[in-house]
Amino acid sequence: MSHYIDVIIPLPLERLFAYRVTAAEADFLEPGMRVAVPFGKSKIYTGIVHHIHQSPPLNYEVKDIELIVDELPTVTKDQLKFWEWIATYYVCSIGQVMRAALPKSLLLESETIILKNPDTEVNDDFLDDKQFLIMEALLHRPALKVKEVMDILDRKSVLPILKKMLEQEWIILQEEVYSTYKPKTVKYIFLNKRYKDEEQLKNLLDDMTRAPKQRDTVMSLFMLQTGNKLVTSKLLQDRAGVSRATIKALIDKNIFIEEEQAIDRVLDEKEQGSELFELQPAQQEALNEIREQFAAGKTTLLHGVTSSGKTEIYVRLIQEQLELGNQVLYLLPEIALTTQLISRLKHYFKHQVLVYHSRYNLNERLEVWNHVIENKEPYVIVGARSAILLP
Repeated sequence: MSHYIDVIIPLPLERLFAYRVTAAEADFLEPGMRVAVPFGKSKIYTGIVHHIHQSPPLNYEVKDIELIVDELPTVTKDQLKFWEWIATYYVCSIGQVMRAALPKSLLLESETIILKNPDTEVNDDFLDDKQFLIMEALLHRPALKVKEVMDILDRKSVLPILKKMLEQEWIILQEEVYSTYKPKTVKYIFLNKRYKDEEQLKNLLDDMTRAPKQRDTVMSLFMLQTGNKLVTSKLLQDRAGVSRATIKALIDKNIFIEEEQAIDRVLDEKEQGSELFELQPAQQEALNEIREQFAAGKTTLLHGVTSSGKTEIYVRLIQEQLELGNQVLYLLPEIALTTQLISRLKHYFKHQVLVYHSRYNLNERLEVWNHVIENKEPYVIVGARSAILLP
């Protein structure tokens, strides 16, 4: 029995498309996982698994998937229902909703790679100047991207040139799936493990009497690393009062070990938030009424003039939900309002406050998305309209 998945592709298409998978892949896959799938003559897109079934489509040839991107769903089942509602309500395709909803870094797409055809011997006499430049570049590089060809020729219109070279079988084209996400990394400095031994460290320092700067740098790192604190190259330079060259010399001597580690762009260090203010009688009365309305499953409008104390009530309601393990979405009508509010919320909830809006770069938005879906602890997410599409 064959197995199939229906896939949402981020294009304005009226329907989902089925792809063939193996029995093992069908067992592993879940709705909301990303898969790389071929579409059209050669393009590869990231699709979202909608559902798994065993009914072959009747009106087109079914292709196999290229690869499974995720180990766990990137999109929840509730989100898929929400996307379907949006597509119906706004009369658009679910693929268009997917493209708007997902951070671009999650939408892996293929890029055309140009390679020299190994089966064709190219005579330079048949090449014009532009074709010659491309072939010469391919002698020095294994492959070129279209953008690189544009830079080599210093022109934007390169597709007609590539098309002609393809027809002559001088080059071949391939599609390569790539990700735009780049983790943020920091270089940390560690003392070589052998110098954790007191005797070894003492011998090292005795041997460094003729290199006082390096000796002081080793002592500074030793002092900074007490309590297993991670020490960056910049911090060590500042504390020891030395240049990067001194640290590099100690790395070359294998006295220091330098490790590059990925760090979070959007999460602050874990910290205990401040105590909440005591509410005024009018605020407490409003809070009690809101709780009654919530208990009855009703939406509530809290009305108050500027600086009347509404945020303190929101803070109480947020805290109650975070203590229950629920996440909170705090929507604002525009980005300009976020700065002051974020500082107020961070006063109480510290690292549990995440921000999601269009002024955040692609990498930051992807990291917020991942924190929300992993839900290792409850967060309060502050954002404008796009935040409503988070998982």
